[in-house]
Parts: sequence; structure tokens; C-alpha cells
Amino acid sequence: MTKTEAETLARDGMTALRNGNAALAYDTLMLLRDGAPGIPAPWFLIAQAAQLLGRDAEADAALAKFLATEPRHLAALLTMAALKVRRGDDRAAQSFYRTSLNVAAQPGATISPALVPMLQAGERFLDDVAKRFAAHLDQALVGTRLAHGVHGARTRQALDILLGRSELHLQQPSMFYFPGLAQRAFFERDEFEWVGTMEAATATMRTELERALAAEQGFAPYVQSTPDRPAPANPLLDDPSWSAFRLWHGGVPVEPNASSCPETMAALARAPIPVIAGRSPMAIFSVLKPGTHIRPHHGMLNTRLICHLPLIAPDGCGLRVGAETRHWRTGEMIIFDDSFEHEAWNRGRETRVVLLFEIWRPELTRDERAALTDIFEAIDTYQGAAIDTG
Repeated sequence: MTKTEAETLARDGMTALRNGNAALAYDTLMLLRDGAPGIPAPWFLIAQAAQLLGRDAEADAALAKFLATEPRHLAALLTMAALKVRRGDDRAAQSFYRTSLNVAAQPGATISPALVPMLQAGERFLDDVAKRFAAHLDQALVGTRLAHGVHGARTRQALDILLGRSELHLQQPSMFYFPGLAQRAFFERDEFEWVGTMEAATATMRTELERALAAEQGFAPYVQSTPDRPAPANPLLDDPSWSAFRLWHGGVPVEPNASSCPETMAALARAPIPVIAGRSPMAIFSVLKPGTHIRPHHGMLNTRLICHLPLIAPDGCGLRVGAETRHWRTGEMIIFDDSFEHEAWNRGRETRVVLLFEIWRPELTRDERAALTDIFEAIDTYQGAAIDTG
């Protein structure tokens, strides 16, 4: 077949296709299935004609041959995806639709208006498939020993990340990272034997807190500017809406605050608080007034956990650490790794107050804690103590 003859057949086939004569188009275009000098076989057109005739298997084969030479041809990918749906092959359809959407999203991609509805159909299909997949996996978990309760939390979180229902959050301390520690945003109260005794002193500590609140002395904004440092880029800078009544600061008791709260100081002595010269112990009554939002941020270290013992916990207050949100309840300790992105808010009508302090990560050995103490003290001796700017 000469090139001229092939060109004539191709024009006749396309004309028949445009005129809706699928049978004539198919018969004509199939004469070119072996190609001709300078003219490749028109497999995409053959596929379109075969589809119109309901010959899906032949359309599938023709599209496969075309995509073997033009693997990122958007119209062909979308046509193949729709064909796979019609043939009941949802797994293949997912792959072709995802590839189509990726091609369409490339910088500089030119998308014909005729393809927009096909792309939208692909998005709807993938959304539906994702919902069915999620239901399938959720059902697989039903009836297992991990379906409910705290011990199944990691399994459920893994499924949520897989299904896109939750983002993956990892430790990202702003100053010092210690490798090999568990990527856990929250720790549970019953994992620490000292917590119960401390929680039992909640009422006594609240009495001391209320005396301090009534005196209206000793409280200062949590984030403060200092004359010899650049001002932190925090919207709560020097704002008493988030304030602290410091009991321990920089490793020493803060007077007269500490002396006015002897029961709270005694309770703090029961916790495994780091002792690091110039840095720790650190403990405060943390005050969050109504309408205040502490923006998402990361703590400085992943070698510690932050403890909140809620003393005044009104409705409308919450704490998000990583992908999980919890709410304070009076007398129930919340323990979390603040090297994960975290934020807090008070959307209620009353002030929230927690006793806030830090403890060592429980996985750290005695030798590791001693080495870290030396390292942190050496860091601070050289460049001064780091300031938590929220």
C-alpha cells in the first residue's frame, strides 16, 4: 500500500467515524492495521470505532497497542479507563484514571474542553473506589482483637494514613533530635505509675492555683520579648491571653510562687522531671483565656514528654498533637510528645488552666539521660539557654 492510498483510507475512516458510521469506519481503518510508509497504524481511531460497535475486547486491544507507543496520551488514557470501568475491571480503571489525572496536572499540560468531563468522571470514580476500599478495610478490622480500645489505636491510625483520612506526622523538634524513639504523639496515663498519685492531689493543687488567681500576681505572658534578642514571630507575643505562673524555671524554683504552692511542688517531686542546670526542672500553671488559639508549632526536643494536669478544664478547649485531638478533663493527665506539630485552643467561655511540666522520655536509659544532661548543659554553656517561643 502506497502512502497516498493509506492517507485516503485514513481520511475515509475518520469521515465515517465523524458521521457515526462506526461499522464503515472500523472496516476502513482496519485496512491500515499494519501501517504504511510514513503512516503508523491508527489504533486510537480503530479503538473508538470498536467501542461504538460494542466490541470492547477489540477496543481494549487497540488502545493497548496505541498506548504502547504513546503512553501519556491523555485522551487515550481516559478512553481506556472508561473502557475498563465498563468491562468491570476497576483495578485497571483506577490505574488508568490516576495516570490520566497525573498527566493532566503536569505544568504546561493542554487539556481539550472535550476531555474535562472525562477527567471529572475519573475523579468521581476514584473517590467512589476510595470509599469502597475504606469500607472493605474497616470491615476487615471488625471482629479482631484490635477493633476497639487503646491497644488497637496504632492499627486504626495506620489504616487512616493508608486511606488518606489522616496525615502522617513525625517528630520534628526545632532544636535537638534523638534518633530511635517511638513516633508516638500521646502516651497513656496508665503507663506511668506516679500519675495516679499526682492526679489524686488535683483538688489541693487547684486550691493553691485559685489563691494565685485571686491575688492576680505572678502571672506573665508565656511568650515574651527580651531586649537582647529578636522578637519571636508569634501572634501571642507579650499577650496575657496565654500566660504562665512559673513554679520552676531554668532549673530553680521561682519565688515567691513556689513557696505559695507547697502541695503542687511536692506533687511535682514525684515525677521523673529532668534535672539540667539552667534548663530543668520547668513547671508552670499554664493559663489559656477564652478565644485564644496557640498556633501549630513544634517543641525543641524529642527527649522529653510534656505533661498537662488539668486543674480548670471548661468545655470548648482542645489540644491537637499530630493527627489526634484530645480534650482536657479535670484531674486526668495528658502526656504528649511536643516535638510533633501541635496546637491548642480555648473556644469556650471560661479560662483553662493546666499544671504543665516535662519528664524524660521513658525509653531513655539512665546512661542516655546522663549523657543528654551533659550535652544540654554544654550547649547552654556555649550559646545560652534556648527559649521556648511557642
